[in-house]
Amino acid sequence: MLVWPENSASESIYDHNSPLGGDQKDYLISQDNLFDFLKERVGKLDAVVITGGEPTMHYDLPEFIKKIKKLGFKVKLDTNGTNPKMLLDVLEEKLLDYLAMDIKGSEKNYDLVTGIDPEMNKIKESIDIIMKSGLPYEFRTTLVPELHDKEIINDMGGLIKGAEKWFLQPFKSDTKLVNDTFEGASSFTEKEMDEMCQIAKKYVKQCRVR
Repeated sequence: MLVWPENSASESIYDHNSPLGGDQKDYLISQDNLFDFLKERVGKLDAVVITGGEPTMHYDLPEFIKKIKKLGFKVKLDTNGTNPKMLLDVLEEKLLDYLAMDIKGSEKNYDLVTGIDPEMNKIKESIDIIMKSGLPYEFRTTLVPELHDKEIINDMGGLIKGAEKWFLQPFKSDTKLVNDTFEGASSFTEKEMDEMCQIAKKYVKQCRVR
């Protein structure tokens, strides 16, 4: 994660008995308030996006999604692919309607992008799970000049070869970042992004910049 949430709160959406629930400050409302909000919007909203941090780190994710599904909402899950087991669990229970996974970099620079050991075997397993899930899905990558180039795009394409969709996003440094090293960093130009996109199109059925 490169960007901090705009605000923080002492309450977590997740149960405070969750291994991470009591410590995380990324969520703006309590779980009770969230479901009150959703109940008021039944028939007005179609779907809920569960995003991060990393949702699959929470052991109670399946139960959380079940509560949302009971209200009749479709569910999209955003993940970084680091917990393929949880991904399998929620898929086997048919709890998801759409999947989106962030592809941070190639095998040779994933640790540079994330700042930690990425456990590439788990990343690859999650990619495989998603591509075989039978659900609509997308992969996406935020491109940073200091971290990505055309060679890296080629290598990344190999990781998701044959995928349905791959969206490329230009990095924006005009927000609060987790890693302040990138504050004020430049973004790729539209022309450069388009050149990256042309390379990516060789590997996937659809690729575009957004």
